[in-house]
Amino acid sequence: MTTSTPTSTHTRAGEPDRRLPALGGFAPGALRIELRRVLRNRRTLAFTLIMPGVFFLIFGLPQGGQSLDNGRPVTAYVMISLAVYAAMVATTSVGGAVATERALGWSRQLRLTPLRPAAYVATKLITAMSLGLLAIVVEFVVGAAAGVRIPLYVWLLSGLAAWVGSLVFAAFGLFIGYLAPAENVMQIIGPVLAVLAMFGGLFVPVEVLPDVLQQVAKFTPVYGVGVLARAPLTGDGLNMAAVANIVAWALVFGFGAARLFRRDTARV
Repeated sequence: MTTSTPTSTHTRAGEPDRRLPALGGFAPGALRIELRRVLRNRRTLAFTLIMPGVFFLIFGLPQGGQSLDNGRPVTAYVMISLAVYAAMVATTSVGGAVATERALGWSRQLRLTPLRPAAYVATKLITAMSLGLLAIVVEFVVGAAAGVRIPLYVWLLSGLAAWVGSLVFAAFGLFIGYLAPAENVMQIIGPVLAVLAMFGGLFVPVEVLPDVLQQVAKFTPVYGVGVLARAPLTGDGLNMAAVANIVAWALVFGFGAARLFRRDTARV
C-alpha cells in the first residue's frame, strides 16, 4: 500500500502567504500617512511655505516698478527664483527626514518586510514633490497678491519647470539623509541650500558675481533649475546646458541615495 504526500508547491494550512505584494509594497495608504505627517510638522511648513514668501515681500517688493530688458517686471524674476528656492527646501527637507528614521532603526526594520527599496524611495519622492508643489503655489499666490502681473503661460511654465527641477533636491535630501547623522542633518541641509541658492542665482543674479564664480555657478545643482524656471519670463528659450545640469545632478544624487539605502538596510 502506498501513500502520497502533498507537494511542496501548495501553501500549508495556517502558514502566512509569502507572495510578494504588488508594486513592491507601494501603498496609497502609506503615502497618505507620509503626507499627513509632513503637513503636521510646523517647523517644516514655516521654512518651506512661510519664509520664502516673507523673503519676497522683503526683497522683491522694493524692486516694484523696475523691468527686465524685455519689459517684464523684476518682481516676477524674484518671485520665480524664490519659488525655486521654496521647492528645493521643501523637497530636501522631506528627503532629509529619513535620517531620523535611520536613527530609530526604521529603515533597517523595513528589511524584514516585503517592502522593496524602490517602493520606499518612491513614497518619499512623491511626498517630497507634493510638498514642493505646494511651496511653489504658495509663493506664486503671495506674488500675485502683491501685484505681480505676468502672462498665464509664464505662471504655468515657470511653475512646472521649478517643480520638475526640484526632483534633484528630493534626491539630494535622500542622499544627505542616508549619509549624515540624524542630529546633524538639518544643520547641514540649511547652510548648504543657502550657499547653493546664492551661487546658483536665486538670491542674486549670477551676472553680478565675479567672473570665476560665474563659471563655477554653472556647475552647481541649483543653476540649471533656476535658468529653466525663469526662461519663460526672460524669453531666453530652452537652455540645453541647464537641462544637462539638472539631469546630471539628479542621476548623481539618485544613484548615491540608492547605494546608501541598500548599504543601510543590509545591516540587519
